[in-house]
Amino acid sequence: MSPRVVLVGMPGSGKTTTGRRLAKILGVPFADSDGLVERSCGVTVPEIFAERGEAAFRTLEAAAIRDALRDFAGVLALGGGAILDSGTRAALVASRVPVALLDAPLPVLLKRVGDARTRPLLRDDPGGRLRALARQRRPLYAEVATLTVDTGARTSVKAAAHIAARLHAMETVT
Repeated sequence: MSPRVVLVGMPGSGKTTTGRRLAKILGVPFADSDGLVERSCGVTVPEIFAERGEAAFRTLEAAAIRDALRDFAGVLALGGGAILDSGTRAALVASRVPVALLDAPLPVLLKRVGDARTRPLLRDDPGGRLRALARQRRPLYAEVATLTVDTGARTSVKAAAHIAARLHAMETVT
């Protein structure tokens, strides 16, 4: 058992919203890696960052993703920084699960994250941090992605329908 698809992308790219809609279309459950970590720890991601730091969070996140790649049969959305872990990237590639990169231009991402109060890595300077994170992460997203979807000009409904159609096409080819 493994996920039908994994969604990756920058904060604000629409992973959670699109993922929930996609799961509904496919008739499967939805999970996001932040939620999996929160359930296993009993505290929120911001609390983990504040109490234990980013490194501890990334370790918990990597373990939750490895477990989900093995045990979860639905749509899995990863936190924007999950791909920073080389083991997570290797596990994604080895799983052979389709990985959809949700991509949107920086101005769209910034508008969507707003003041970023609930996003520990963006809280102090959302615009500057998003630019820096994009430079760091985009090559890593490309390393694992099997398909890319522009979510800057698409609603989450259209993005989910587009991914579902692409998954269907991929399944009929194999």
